[in-house]
Amino acid sequence: YNAVRSVLEDRAKEKWGKLKVPVTSLCNLVEDKRSIVVGTLFKIMELQPSILKEISEEHHVAPQPQRSHFTDNADSLVLEDDKQRLALSGNIDVHAHVTGVPVAVLGQVGADGRFTVEDLCYADLPEQIQRPLSEADVFVVLVSGVGLTEKADSLLPFQLLVDYVSGFLGCDEDQEKASRIVRVVLAGNTLRQRGSSKDMTRAKFTVRKESSADGSVARLLDGLLEQLSRSVEVDVMPGLSDPVGALLPQQPMHPCLFPGASQRAALRCVTNPYQFELDGLRFLGTSGQNVTDIRRYSQLTCPLEIMEKTLQWRHLAPTCPDTLSCYPFTDQDPFILDSCPHVYFVGNQKNFATKLFKSERGQTVRLVAVPSFCETFTCVWLNMRTLECDPMKFEIDL
Repeated sequence: YNAVRSVLEDRAKEKWGKLKVPVTSLCNLVEDKRSIVVGTLFKIMELQPSILKEISEEHHVAPQPQRSHFTDNADSLVLEDDKQRLALSGNIDVHAHVTGVPVAVLGQVGADGRFTVEDLCYADLPEQIQRPLSEADVFVVLVSGVGLTEKADSLLPFQLLVDYVSGFLGCDEDQEKASRIVRVVLAGNTLRQRGSSKDMTRAKFTVRKESSADGSVARLLDGLLEQLSRSVEVDVMPGLSDPVGALLPQQPMHPCLFPGASQRAALRCVTNPYQFELDGLRFLGTSGQNVTDIRRYSQLTCPLEIMEKTLQWRHLAPTCPDTLSCYPFTDQDPFILDSCPHVYFVGNQKNFATKLFKSERGQTVRLVAVPSFCETFTCVWLNMRTLECDPMKFEIDL
């Protein structure tokens, strides 16, 4: 909130400056007087899981049903600043917002003590540097959710991808195209969790002798990454199923997992979220946890729509730390955008999707939903000259 407060105040003045409405704090609001207030949204949700509900069986209360979606028609929003909070009503879509979104709202307090919203605005994207103009078609290949195991249905498609990118498969045209790949990004969940989903819901201290990633599979991955990094630069992002801490921002996977591949300078283990620049083109990506969590606690279902919202909000993961675990930062929020990317990708989605997003202030960002490779056998080729994206499938009938 404090990191984007001045930005929101400036946006509010730009949008509603002609109305000559003052920007005030919640504690200084006057009933029936039009005001602009800046704060952070908090969503009150009856179905949101809590530790008290999880132990309800001990109090002889009916256990809560298992849910993957937690919205309800009774959900409501409150706005809070650094001093107090106030319930919101009026022209604001409850189901299109989640906890943690910084906003500026225009409206007034009624006799019922609720702030009636007439309009609202977001921080929007920061300034964007001009995209460099390239004459050659060069590609970045985005892959996510490889979910590698020792089974052939998991190993062979990824081996085909590695061979294709390395120039060992296809006709002369395919090999010429592969020679123009400048980087491969593995966007999380490269290794698959062992055990059933039921086991993963058990308390961690009851499964402390188990490993989430088998050592033999890690050795297989090491060999594949070593082969891949001989011909192209490779960035490996961690994901929910990878052997790293689950708190966002996730730290890089340890090089000891890839003793062979890590000897090559072309292989980099990076963070999640991950931001990098390549020939003047700025990339920003996550392994998908932020989009998945927003989908659970809102009625936004399309990953591209959620990605648009996070850019408009200027916040990659507003639900941290409420429903999405993150490291407890005290003096900064690492998920607030301080620069505008040209390409924004999110991994581990059900299907491939892409669009060119243009903000109200003119910034243009290519959005890419990267499908889970273990389910779709699909990677994404992004042309750095045109920002066009094309999926490529490596499905095998065994």
